[in-house]
This record gives sequence, structure tokens and C-alpha cells, in this order.
Amino acid sequence: MSNPYRIALVTLGLLSLVDIASPLMTDGDYYPMAVALVCSAIGVASLVCVILVWRGATRAVLPLVTLRLVSAVTAVPALIVAEVPGGIRAFAAIFVLMTLVACATVVGDRDRQRVAA
Repeated sequence: MSNPYRIALVTLGLLSLVDIASPLMTDGDYYPMAVALVCSAIGVASLVCVILVWRGATRAVLPLVTLRLVSAVTAVPALIVAEVPGGIRAFAAIFVLMTLVACATVVGDRDRQRVAA
């Protein structure tokens, strides 16, 4: 497992933890509680996938990437809606960017490892 792959997995794990904590971070206005609860469930499932991938179960990479991308999509409205405060908008932008980079790294490195084997 290469260092970029490990860093990407750790990043996806941290983003999963942020998702798990999202019901605790919302006031219900700019991030509805229903969305926060769905994100929390996605975070738990993602964290399980991160652990499985870390232990070598490459079959969990695609579910992990799918879950993380779905989570990133839930943050996109914060980038579009005009009433969202700037701090939340910046957090959502960083969240989406980190998700895209980490997912691309995990998928790209997984494909490289498969070709090398």
C-alpha cells in the first residue's frame, strides 16, 4: 500500500467521522436534521469500508468511493444556496474537494496495483 493511498484512506476516514458527527454540528437551519442523519449513516458505512480497505479488502473500494461521493453531493446545495453563510460554504467546498481528490487517489492507486500484480 503506497503512501498516497494510505493518506487518501485516512482522509476518507476523517471525512466519514465528520459525517458521523454532522447531527451534532447542525442547528437544523442550513443543514436540515434529516440530511444530517442520512449523512451520519453514510459516514458509518464509509468508515466500515475504510477499515475493510485498510485491511486489504479491495472489493470495498468501490462501495467506499460511491458512499463518499454521495456524501459530497449532499454538501453541494451549500455551495449553491445564496442564504448559506460564508463559513459553511467554505467548509462545504473544502469537504467536496477533499472527497474528490481522495476518491481519485484511492481508485487510481487501486488500478495501478491491479496492473502491477
